[in-house]
Amino acid sequence: MTPPAGVGLYVHFPWCVRKCPYCDFNSHPLKEPLAEAAYRSALLDDLAREFERFGKRRVETVYFGGGTPSLFSGETFGQLLERVPEAAEVTLEANPGTVERGDFADYRRAGVNRVSLGAQSFDPAQLKVLGRIHAVDDIARAVLEAQHAGIDNVNVDLMYGLPEQTVQQALDDLDHAIRLEPAHISWYQLTIEPKTEFARRPPAGLPDVDHAVEIEDAGLELLARHGYERYEVSAFAREGHLCHHNLNYWRFGDYIGIGAGAHGKLTTTDGRTLRIAKPSQPRRYLGGADASLSTVTAEELPGEFMMNVLRLADGVEPELFLARTGIDLDVIGKTLDELADWGLLRRDRLALTTPGYRQLNGVVARFL
Repeated sequence: MTPPAGVGLYVHFPWCVRKCPYCDFNSHPLKEPLAEAAYRSALLDDLAREFERFGKRRVETVYFGGGTPSLFSGETFGQLLERVPEAAEVTLEANPGTVERGDFADYRRAGVNRVSLGAQSFDPAQLKVLGRIHAVDDIARAVLEAQHAGIDNVNVDLMYGLPEQTVQQALDDLDHAIRLEPAHISWYQLTIEPKTEFARRPPAGLPDVDHAVEIEDAGLELLARHGYERYEVSAFAREGHLCHHNLNYWRFGDYIGIGAGAHGKLTTTDGRTLRIAKPSQPRRYLGGADASLSTVTAEELPGEFMMNVLRLADGVEPELFLARTGIDLDVIGKTLDELADWGLLRRDRLALTTPGYRQLNGVVARFL
């Protein structure tokens, strides 16, 4: 098994102005002034250590995620990007509200060339339910400011299946986003995750399965009609604007993770697959706590691989299984044959059919 030449770099920023009730990411409400200089220094040290671990392989994409990375200045992103000048795609997650972001022109000068905006909805009542602190008008303003700053690769994040949401209301959200002409739209169903505020106090009026499917079918038709191709479960792009950083995850590539709570994946030269996890508490991370390392076993590898690649609408070539895992495809051959016989899996690729896509979680469970 030969490690892929290029890697992605994920940088986690763990603070938010306020924690959203549906969010299960590693994010912490900002209760004191942002420790930007200290955190930037810790990230640079972390990156240097990961370069030693990864052998300074070429970094092809960078993703600044959170939390709310846009609480930080362009100086922080610029200093990090000086260490990875070869990265062709550099994404910054940002929230639309002005109190949650800096100047997009500063971010562009630092090297950011893709922005992912957490809009979630264009309905003021739904924004309130979701705990968002931006207004509807902030979304269009943020898209335009990013585009005017020279960042024309903009993604808009939207949710559907919101409390009491009708099919038409979900389509109205999508229509608002489409009219802003983003290059990419992420559209995914609200799910209630453990240990979130919504898990403790679920909102009333969440859709049943049939209603959620009705919304999804109508939304898929609308997105396709406007030139947004579904290439992953919840990712839709116009031509030439797929998110290459996320494609690396879904193709089971390697990636560096730095920052509090960040995770990385490394294929070693001796054929092992390592998972690297940074301490999630910002205080421990800033205090220099060590990362934890674990080896993915041969029994776990097929499931981890399939869990990622089956998210892709067109799947992957069968040869990638051996290249990424070092294991012959025959080890899951019986399961592949069964799924193909049931009409859930294509025989020419490791890819799901339309009925299989509807049952993604159940199909993946057969490999775990």
